[in-house]
Amino acid sequence: MISKIKNRKEVFAWSLYDFANQPFTTIIVTFIYSAFFVKVIAPNPQIGTAMWANAIAITAIIVAVLSPILGAIADNSGYRKFFLILFTWICAVFSVLMYFPEAGDVFWALTLFIIANIAFEMGSVFCNSYLPDLSNKDNSGSISGFAWGLGFVGGLLALFLALFLVDINNPDELRKINILVGIWFAIFSIPTFMFLKDRKKDKLTKKHISDSFSTIRKTFNSITYYKQISQFLIARLFFNDGLVTIFALGGIYAVGTINFTFEEVMLLGIVLNSCAGFGSFLFGYLEDKIGVKKVINISLVVLIIATLLAYIAPETNFPKEMFWVAGVLIGLMVGPNQSCSRSLMAQLVPNEKQNEFFGFFALTGKATSFLGPLLFGIITTYYSQQMALWVVIILFVVGLLLFNRITFTKSNNFVR
Repeated sequence: MISKIKNRKEVFAWSLYDFANQPFTTIIVTFIYSAFFVKVIAPNPQIGTAMWANAIAITAIIVAVLSPILGAIADNSGYRKFFLILFTWICAVFSVLMYFPEAGDVFWALTLFIIANIAFEMGSVFCNSYLPDLSNKDNSGSISGFAWGLGFVGGLLALFLALFLVDINNPDELRKINILVGIWFAIFSIPTFMFLKDRKKDKLTKKHISDSFSTIRKTFNSITYYKQISQFLIARLFFNDGLVTIFALGGIYAVGTINFTFEEVMLLGIVLNSCAGFGSFLFGYLEDKIGVKKVINISLVVLIIATLLAYIAPETNFPKEMFWVAGVLIGLMVGPNQSCSRSLMAQLVPNEKQNEFFGFFALTGKATSFLGPLLFGIITTYYSQQMALWVVIILFVVGLLLFNRITFTKSNNFVR
């Protein structure tokens, strides 16, 4: 897929960052550690679900504040790679430290997780901002899709390695997965740091910081002039919030409502990552053929159907089988939705505002993303996890409707 690209070594090095960081999302956020926290560390699954949802909400708020500020500083001073390396290592170190909390160490576990998750999200901001440098309107879809697909391959291989190294039915053994995630991230991110090119750093001064805040104010004031970008970011506020909620609480729902064992959750993670990798590669290619708008629409419609299946699964005579179908559909669409969103942003963003606008890309990805998990936790506390799934369905529907209100101009030849 990248063999025809002139700067393929740099593109492959950039793509390896997704390969390096995906196990954090797959193992810690979505499937294994989240379920481990709810079942083992927390007092009970109901309280654990609410507390995990609150931790995701705290992460979202902090990232929403930091991402445009640090993005603007990187634009003005050339510190993009510095921030990328810094947040990567913070995430890797705190992932390893998450091995230590045991049953009852609720606040210690959540504190380590929040720091690691913030660092993970901030690293993604600076990694994403390289995409416009590495691609053009003809190949951004395939490059972004290749990276997402490679990321899911990384998550899949890490899960297989965890199965080989860890007794997942033993809580003391299960905690070792965090060490695997941290070491994996640290090692496989090295090629990204080595081969990605960046402009020479200036000496960071107070002027860079003041200029950054001035740039942010100007961007807020002028964002209405970038009508397509602002409309897209508003639509993404909603459907990305749905994805954040699935990532944060999907494994918890499988354990708490569908009665999955840790072994079944691990298997679910393997299958979903396989589907997600396949979906990212396939739709990354199709995006350059049929247009990014169609791919995003397809992904959202299928995600709505899949979430409805997950909702009705407990009421059927075969809840696990139906949940598997829902999981496979979600897996196929998660990669394309995220990859195409990143690709569309890369194609719409002004060249001189890459880091800053990708900071706002993260801002809109996190500005309201605390609402989905927070509402999920509240509804779970007073009703059930099953009823809380309506939060995800509504977020996807609203995002789909808003996305289709965007009028792309004829000059946007990447939209068909």
